[in-house]
Amino acid sequence: MKPAPLGYHRATSVSHAVQLLSAYEGTARVIAGGQSLVPMLSMRLIQPDALIDLNGLAELAGIRTAGAATGLGALVRYTAIEESPVIAERLGLLARMVRHVGDRQVRNRGTIGGSLAQGDPTGEMPLACLVLGAKVTVSGPEGRRELPVADLYLGPYATVLGPCEVLTEVVFPRAPAYFAFAEQCRRHNDFAVVSAAAVADRESDGRWSGVRVALGGVADQPVLAAQAGLIASGSRLTDEVIAAAAAAALEVADPPSDVRASAEYRRHLVPIYVRRVLTELRRSAEACGSMT
Repeated sequence: MKPAPLGYHRATSVSHAVQLLSAYEGTARVIAGGQSLVPMLSMRLIQPDALIDLNGLAELAGIRTAGAATGLGALVRYTAIEESPVIAERLGLLARMVRHVGDRQVRNRGTIGGSLAQGDPTGEMPLACLVLGAKVTVSGPEGRRELPVADLYLGPYATVLGPCEVLTEVVFPRAPAYFAFAEQCRRHNDFAVVSAAAVADRESDGRWSGVRVALGGVADQPVLAAQAGLIASGSRLTDEVIAAAAAAALEVADPPSDVRASAEYRRHLVPIYVRRVLTELRRSAEACGSMT
């Protein structure tokens, strides 16, 4: 199939993009990398009246640092995240997880802003941003606002963004020292069946603090397993603590059944993958200790 007839406009600034969206009264869509949008257009799953092209907006394409915070413009492409020494140093989990997104062609075009706006419940970038406590900056007819990624989604492929708003930046606070990620796919770089990510710091006495565990593919949006993090925080991540945290993660799992896996299978995988990422956290700290 081919897309239905539609208009096309190239925005010259963020404010111009907002003006164009407002002129269409919510019936236009922004396009950046187009890795998710173009297939949906071709299958006529969506039929906007026009596309507003953000490519070429340098104000959305940079990586900046401000103290402990790191900001990524919405047009920063996956490849840039993968290759950036700033991201490798400050956001190691993001650099690791982006390598699991699609294939090289997808990563050359896809953008972090597009991934967050798309809202795929199995997407690696929404999961990484959630577990790292990121916020997004949004511009619209009413001005500029910020909101946590944890508050961005209403459900699968549905965000709180207004039809005339543009996601402009993703801002990360200081990332914890240790991170881990694991996912189950039917084949390499396919959509995840279940994914899990964890971040934490380790104190000088060997206890873990600020443990955050997040899951993808187990609900209608990426979710924090808050109870699992509480159980692990303050502990030394013994096998018993890890097992208890893995079991507690099931409290936030309400997975769907689809062509990739049944809900029952996804629930079966949740504690397995939480155990894996928490065990990886512990091993990474042990490896660092052995090298000192």
